[in-house]
Formats: sequence, structure tokens, C-alpha cells
Amino acid sequence: MTHPPNVRSAPQSAPPPHAPAQPPVQPPAQRGAWSVGKERLRAAATTEPGRLQIIGAVLAVLVVAFGAVTAVEVADRASAADDVVSRSQPLSADAASIYRSLADADTAASSGFLAGATKSPAMDERYRKDIALASRLLIKAATNTDSSSESGRQIATLNEQLPRYTGVIETARSYNRQGLPLGGAYLRYANEQMTEDLLPAAQKLYDAETARLESDDEDARFWPVFAPALGVVALGALFWAQRRNYRRTNRVFNHGLLAATAASTVVLLWLAVGQTVARAELNDAKVHGQKSLKILNDARINSLKARANENLTLVARGAVLTADGKSDKYETDYTSGMAKLGEQLSEAQKLADDGEGRAPVTAAVASVSEWKSRHGSASATDKAGDYDGALEKVIGPKVSTGQSFDQVDQALAKALGHEQREFTQAAEDGRGALTGLPIGAAVLAALGAAGAVLGINRRLSEYR
Repeated sequence: MTHPPNVRSAPQSAPPPHAPAQPPVQPPAQRGAWSVGKERLRAAATTEPGRLQIIGAVLAVLVVAFGAVTAVEVADRASAADDVVSRSQPLSADAASIYRSLADADTAASSGFLAGATKSPAMDERYRKDIALASRLLIKAATNTDSSSESGRQIATLNEQLPRYTGVIETARSYNRQGLPLGGAYLRYANEQMTEDLLPAAQKLYDAETARLESDDEDARFWPVFAPALGVVALGALFWAQRRNYRRTNRVFNHGLLAATAASTVVLLWLAVGQTVARAELNDAKVHGQKSLKILNDARINSLKARANENLTLVARGAVLTADGKSDKYETDYTSGMAKLGEQLSEAQKLADDGEGRAPVTAAVASVSEWKSRHGSASATDKAGDYDGALEKVIGPKVSTGQSFDQVDQALAKALGHEQREFTQAAEDGRGALTGLPIGAAVLAALGAAGAVLGINRRLSEYR
């Protein structure tokens, strides 16, 4: 019987007593997405298909960015132009109407007071219509104005002071109907309240709304900055891509890139032409409409103030003097107001750019001259001691300063109507020049980006 040899397995060798421990094997470090992306981009850039993909992506991004920025910037200008037409200018015009209505109410009140018991019902009706119009316009302005703004504060002041003024006027009329001299004192107090409280608040309201109009007008006329720059960059990149394609393939046209170039060119030209036309129309509205409206409104207000001071000259009969105590205050204010009126009418004649606008201003100038002449005659009659004769020359139905004043007021109202129509037409034309451009730019940019991608894909298909 045989037995397998008694084989002993060799003992495992022990590590040397002082051998260093082996460090654990570390897995390869994970690279970040940014590093991987850069490596892939670098690898793709070494091949023509990879380079074409990069070019296509850059072109698409540039065209889309151009369209998006154009849409945003033009939408902002279009919104400002719309504010000019539908918000700022109407509110500015309403503020001017509030001022004019208050001044006219004060004038009508003094004229009715002078007429006394024989006053015409038409004068009383005119006063009430002016107060009603001012109240209605204040409500309208309040609904379109932030109460914490300057306009809101002035509207609150007017709403607070107007009932007080009308109350004093009614008291003056009551005393005047009784033949008591105290009525004249109340009328002078009402006029003081009008000139020191109501009209300054109305002026501040008008100034605030005019400033908002000018700000909106400036925003609408401001040239876009980023859109044209991006448009030039996008077109430059498209021309470079087509030139590169031509040099490598001898093919003159790539339909996709050509479509992208055409779409971008249309957007850039549309932007340039639309903004140029809008700016020109809005500038015309400002120069020939807005400035003329301001001058004419100021002239009409000064004529109303002059008329009120003329009436109060007879009401006070020298009881109210200037600060130096040497002259009649109301006569002095009348003289300075008429001087301002003449200067403003001269400026309005220069700004009138057509016969329809110039004719009523010329008529107003003639009526002002006649008014001054008749006022001089009335003043001389009053100084001669003939109060009733002077009164007839001031408030009489025929040859009187009141007749001249009415002619001035009607001529200025006609001129204001003409300039308002011109402003509105020019401003609407400016707004219309930008209509459709934001949406059109976005659509054309999307088509252009698609054309760029299709054009590049056409080249890529040749490598498959």
C-alpha cells in the first residue's frame, strides 16, 4: 500500500519586521462638469463637425439675443410713447384746465359782483360751470395719481381749499345783494385765497404733470443702446460664418445662413427706421405742440388774472395798495399781467407753424391791444369820478374791456384746440412707428436662429 508523500506546505513568509505599510489604493478623482465640458469642447474644436456645431450654437444665441433685447428695449419705448399720448399729456392738459377754470371762476365772480343786482345770469352760470369743471377734473386727476406724490399732495390741497373759497364767494354775494360794503371785503378775501392758495397749488400740479410728460417723452425718444450693438455683432458673425463656408466649400450661398442674415437685417433696419420716425414725430409734438400749448395756456391764464385784477380795481376802489403804499395793487397787477400776456403772445406767434395756428394768436394780439386802449379810457373815467361810467366801460355788453377780454379768451381757446390736435396727431404717429416692432423682432429672431441652425446642419450632413 502506498501513501502519498508527506508534503508540507511552505510556510508563508512574514513581512520584514521594519517594512513600511502599503497605502490604500485611491480611486481616480472625479472631474467636475465644467472640466469635462471644457475637455469635450476642446476635443470637438479639433474636428470640422465639432467646430461647425459650435459656430451654429453661437450664431443661434446671438440672433435670439438680438431679437430679445430689441423686443425689450422697443417695448419700453413704445410704453413711454403710449404714456405720452394716453396718460401724461392728458393729465397735463387737465391740470392746465383746472388752473384756467379756477382763474376764470374768480374772474366771473368779480364780474358778477360788479354787476350787482342787475348782473347777467350768464355770468353766474359761467362761475358755477368753472367750479364744477375744476371739481370734476380734480376727481379724474386723483384717480390717476399716487396720493403720496407731489401731484397727489396738490390735489388734496385743492380739494380742501376749493369749498372754503366758494363759501366765501357766497358770503360776499349775500352781503352784496343787501347793499352792504362788507361784500367787497369778502370778495377781496376770496381773491386773496384764490391767488395765494388755490392757484399756486394748481400751478404746482400743472408743473408736476408737465414734468412727468417731459420724462415720458424723453424715455420714448431715447435711442436703444444694446439692441443695435447686438444686431451689428450678430450680422458680423453671420457674414463671417458665410465667408468661412465659402472659403472651405466654394459655395457662394448657404440658404439657412442667408435666411438668418436677412431676418437679422430686417430687424436692424426696422429698429433704426421705427425709432428714427418715432423720435422725429415725438420731437415735432414737443416743439410744435407741447411748447405751444404751454405758452398758450400761460397766456390764457394771464389774461384771466388781468381781467380779475381789472374788476377788483373797481371793487376795491383804491383800498388795497402795493407794499410801498404808493399805487393801487390791483391796477399794478393788471399792468404787469398784460405785459406778460403780450410777451407770451409774441412767443406763441413764433411757435405757430401754420396759418391755422397763427391766425387766432394774431386775433388775440389785436384784441389785447384794443383791451388796453379801452382799459385806459375806463381808468380815466373812474379817476374823473364817474364810477358808473367806468363800470359800463368794464362790464358793459358792447364797447367794454369785458368784450375785449372775451375775444382774447375765445381766440386763445381756438389756438389751444389747434395745437392740441397737432400734438396728439404727432404723438400718435410717433407711437404708431413702434407698433408691432417688439413682436416682429421676436418672431424674426426665432426664424433667423432656426435658419442659422438649419444652415449649419446642412454642412454637418456632408460629414455623415
